[in-house]
Amino acid sequence: MLLPLDAPLILTLTLDEAAQTHFNALRQLYFPPERNYLQAHVTLFHHLPGPEAPAIADYLSRVAAATPLLPLQVAGLRFLGRGVAYDLQNPELLQLHRSLQTAWAAWLTPQDQQRLRPHITVQNKVEPTVARALHQELTTQFEPFEATGTGLTLWAYRNGPWEQLAQFPFQG
Repeated sequence: MLLPLDAPLILTLTLDEAAQTHFNALRQLYFPPERNYLQAHVTLFHHLPGPEAPAIADYLSRVAAATPLLPLQVAGLRFLGRGVAYDLQNPELLQLHRSLQTAWAAWLTPQDQQRLRPHITVQNKVEPTVARALHQELTTQFEPFEATGTGLTLWAYRNGPWEQLAQFPFQG
């Protein structure tokens, strides 16, 4: 069981090993090295309250136990202005996110109240011309493929690399 924390919490979707390896490699190629201290990730919630960590972890345990693996369609690329991301599609993931939003409504920041647009950022915080060039290059080579969401991971944010607190594998 997790103890209450003074740090905000981040919740991400855990990816299958092959997808994780693929997107980590792309981040190594395209992310500014001085800013690339995280592995590739799909953020579901950016700022959950650290003092509620025990209740959040307990809830995630129950949710993950009832959730099957989620097949994700890597459907295309997204230009972020100063970066590039891969768009992911899965209606069950959107439904899961909405149910978590409902359960945690009182705790959510405005950012976390928005509709989820799942993606994996492989470049960020670069000049717009650099990002646009990479977006165009990757788009011309892109063919849709599949990945799998295998669970949820809870992190503590401490103004730098994230601290992994717990993983909740899908078992449904």
